[in-house]
Amino acid sequence: MDVTKVLQLADHLVFQQTEKHLDDSQQTVIKGVWEGKTYDKIADSCHLSERHVRDIGYKLWQILSEALGEDIKKNNFRSTFERLEFNSSQFININSIESSHNLQFYSYPGQPSNREQIHDDIFQKIDLSLAPKIICFSNRETELKRLEEWLLNKGKSRLIAVLGVSGIGKTTLVKRFVDKHLDRFEVIIWRDLKFPESLTSLVNDLLKVSEEEPKVTVSDRLKQLLGFLTEKHCLIILDDVQNLFTRGALVGQYERDYQDYQNFFRAIADLEHQSNVILISREKCREMECLDEQLYPIKSLELSGLEDVEILRNMGGGLLKDEDNWLKLIQLYQGNPGYLKQIAFIIHNIFDGHVADFLAENSLIITPEMQFGFQQLFERLSPIEQQLILELSQLDKPLTREDLTESLQLSSMDLINGLQSLQQRYIVTKIRENRLLFKVCPVLREYLLCCQQ
Repeated sequence: MDVTKVLQLADHLVFQQTEKHLDDSQQTVIKGVWEGKTYDKIADSCHLSERHVRDIGYKLWQILSEALGEDIKKNNFRSTFERLEFNSSQFININSIESSHNLQFYSYPGQPSNREQIHDDIFQKIDLSLAPKIICFSNRETELKRLEEWLLNKGKSRLIAVLGVSGIGKTTLVKRFVDKHLDRFEVIIWRDLKFPESLTSLVNDLLKVSEEEPKVTVSDRLKQLLGFLTEKHCLIILDDVQNLFTRGALVGQYERDYQDYQNFFRAIADLEHQSNVILISREKCREMECLDEQLYPIKSLELSGLEDVEILRNMGGGLLKDEDNWLKLIQLYQGNPGYLKQIAFIIHNIFDGHVADFLAENSLIITPEMQFGFQQLFERLSPIEQQLILELSQLDKPLTREDLTESLQLSSMDLINGLQSLQQRYIVTKIRENRLLFKVCPVLREYLLCCQQ
């Protein structure tokens, strides 16, 4: 999108809210921000004070936030407008989409705004009513390009899993991909399985988009849905898939009420169609595995932590001081954006923002939110995994499989299956030295040690 189109769209949105067009100063600010200039550089170019330019920008972001139904600021203005682009001249207000799958189109001044006037043959249904808003996106460009490679080549990767521990940024990454590529799919539906529903209910929900009368039997409805996925280029996102799995068992075993999801995911991967399904999960199941990704249309993207100070800057760098210590803080919490957000508020409130003072405590602080999450995680583990994780947390060094065999009364099968399961929950990692070693996530280890005191 060039700056002329940006100004036209901004003018259209501002006029909707205020019944006034952009004045020269507002246009200058928008153009400068789009080009990546700071407020002081923009002020110099238009012979205004920096404070006055900031005031103009603040009021503009407020108006645009109200028009689009999301939080617009200087640092996300460009990324937001880039994802609003649709077919070079039409625009979608994402946050006005309701569960009825209706779209609201915007057009430049002088162009038709009615969908039927634009193209009679356009079919696009988008339901992001259950998707989160993304305020900032930090340094996942490599992973984003991987998703683009897998998803934008029709039919290449029909089933994709995005995996990793809580707070690592799985949902944020997928939502960022969706926001950037709204125009590449005919149907986009986002569903959250935090409180899982039966497969029958989910299929009925998805079939509403097809605007066809649902068949009588469950089997026929599944065939009907797969027929729709073949006819249209659809993207379906299912978040929190780990809630389909049994608590207290090894990873990826489906609850009795949700076992038919297993066959559904297999059908998505095995049968020929032109659509894609993304599964977002903290745990990996067999349907997310493939030994030869070149030959089979399943892909898994496992997210690790980020070691980049931009994480803290994008969270609100004004909260924290001592930027030369930020990388140490990030490494302490394994680059997990969820953990770091919680810790940043503690440093701001208790240490007046001084990261150096926090690090001087020489203690890995586990917030109440982390404690609750780790407790929930521990309760999901099987008894074998609980034994293994407690043993691994005793020493501040990785252990070999032989070390664990010596200290625990577990059969070889239980030990191997337990270690495999913990790795597929992304809480135990392996280290290759002279021998293969296993290590528990340091933040989880600190929590387990505190619980045992």
